[in-house]
Amino acid sequence: MKVSAILLGAGESKRFGVNKLKLSWGKKTILEKCLHTFLRSKVEEVVLVLNEKMKEMEHRLTHRRVKIVYNPEYQKGMGKSIYYGIQAIHPKSEGVFIALGDQPNLKASTINALLRHFRQGEKGIVVPFYSGRKGHPVLFHRKYFQALSKLKGDTGGRSIINKNERDVEMVVTTSKGVIQDIDTWEDYQTLKNAVHQGR
Repeated sequence: MKVSAILLGAGESKRFGVNKLKLSWGKKTILEKCLHTFLRSKVEEVVLVLNEKMKEMEHRLTHRRVKIVYNPEYQKGMGKSIYYGIQAIHPKSEGVFIALGDQPNLKASTINALLRHFRQGEKGIVVPFYSGRKGHPVLFHRKYFQALSKLKGDTGGRSIINKNERDVEMVVTTSKGVIQDIDTWEDYQTLKNAVHQGR
């Protein structure tokens, strides 16, 4: 069963003042770290959605399992990036992860656990769950591809999850990385320091 991932890297980082995905994370950028995590997992391909301002990074993001797509409407929000990502995934993909480009603490083992639940279970939406909170990435069955491609603004797949609660499997994880995204400079410094201190 083929499963793809759409990694969202076209955001404007308005609250940051600079593009947070280009900030350093060890020897990589935040976006590179997220991409490499997916490449270490068992997904068949990663569709990386970028905006035109990320073109300079393209040479650092190429890989045989990566398909780079540019979102010309990135200013309209995450929904448009998901739309362009859905158009680009392999036609035989049975499922797709919707993944954020600012979750550098996500683990490949967590992605693989979600994959395993998707392949062995009967639910069409698989959501990681840490300490009472839903996290990312979320894995959707192909029956939701059309709904995903119609999303507007920055809501992501939350509305689809809420409308289809009976088709959702919550996978409890001990990895905090599923709820750690970087929205502020404080988030960035806190998470980065925690990594360097081995926590």
